Amino acid sequence: MADEAETEDAPKKKGGLVPLIGAFAVLTLVGGGGGWVLGGMLAEKLAPQVAAAKAEAAKQAAAESGKKEEKKEEGLPKIATEANGIVQLEPITTNLAYPSENWIKLDVALMFNGPPDPKLAEEIHQDILGYLRTVSLQQIEGPRGFEYLRDDIQERVDLRSEGRVSKVMFRTFVIE
Repeated sequence: MADEAETEDAPKKKGGLVPLIGAFAVLTLVGGGGGWVLGGMLAEKLAPQVAAAKAEAAKQAAAESGKKEEKKEEGLPKIATEANGIVQLEPITTNLAYPSENWIKLDVALMFNGPPDPKLAEEIHQDILGYLRTVSLQQIEGPRGFEYLRDDIQERVDLRSEGRVSKVMFRTFVIE
């Protein structure tokens, strides 16, 4: 009975959520307004510095574009060069065996032991193309599928090159 008397005497809480939402809205407006005012004050002070930085960036971009034109004339060294023993194959684009509406694009580079052989590189290119036409989408799905594909292509290259190619490097691999 004492418990019933205490609950009857205690006032019930009403509307606890509405004042909380109102306080949150007021604080949000005050914070947003203060940020807007402070941002306006700082923007006025920093405007000359920002303009100077943009002008400097434009000068640097113009100077770099002049350097790039000079470098283009000289010829930029590429990572995949015959001097390094690396031959970049032409991109391989073909449809898969199943489903035939899916396409695969593969860019591969070969690292030769010794001087590169362009004729052998072309034979390897055609061999990889022929192999990719026999692969289904289910075989190459996921990380394990990609690993199996890499291993299969490396094995084919090893057989075709008789050990003259030490590594097959995948540049791009896209399935559409």
